Amino acid sequence: MFLGPTLATLPARARSLCRANGFQIRRPVRRGDIDQLLASRKTRGLIVIVDGVFHDTLAVGHAEIREALRRGWRVWGLSSMGAIRAREMAHLGMRGYGSVYQQFAAEGDFQDDEVALLHEPTAPYRPVSEPLVHLRAAAAYLASHRIVTDDGARAAIEDLKARWYGERTVRRLAHALRPVARGGSAALDRELRDFDRFRTKAIDLARFLEERPFA
Repeated sequence: MFLGPTLATLPARARSLCRANGFQIRRPVRRGDIDQLLASRKTRGLIVIVDGVFHDTLAVGHAEIREALRRGWRVWGLSSMGAIRAREMAHLGMRGYGSVYQQFAAEGDFQDDEVALLHEPTAPYRPVSEPLVHLRAAAAYLASHRIVTDDGARAAIEDLKARWYGERTVRRLAHALRPVARGGSAALDRELRDFDRFRTKAIDLARFLEERPFA
């Protein structure tokens, strides 16, 4: 399992399931990692792509995933880079899982930068910014519960989407929503304090480990 910042936001119980399911945890995937894995293993197995890098190095290649599938490896993708590649390579047999994957598969304008975030360059890869997919989920929840106005939530997300992914944070979302908060800043801050419930990438991974579709 190629995993990075999503692990840093995963509940403790779900973290233990990574080991309980027998996964060897590797760094966020990059170009050449799967080629190296195939070269080092004589028997085929299971690859799960969750997180990957793309900014300062080449992203995991379609060709190496295709080669793994050709050799009979089972390849799953979810949450982040894995969801992107699973959508792109479903016709070749790569399997996708979770709500983030479903959004990529169902929405033609759901762009790759929805899952991008800034994080530490080394383990444990703690996030510095928040992916837009999480901020979008929070804004939708707040609007549906009439904590903020619909127009205000939509404008806040449009503003965040226009920014570099490293500038997308919960603090910036809160700042944009305060003027349109129906119950005032205190109510808004209270709802955003428990932000883990909006971290769909971690929620997808936790469910993946609990439901074990790969088995």
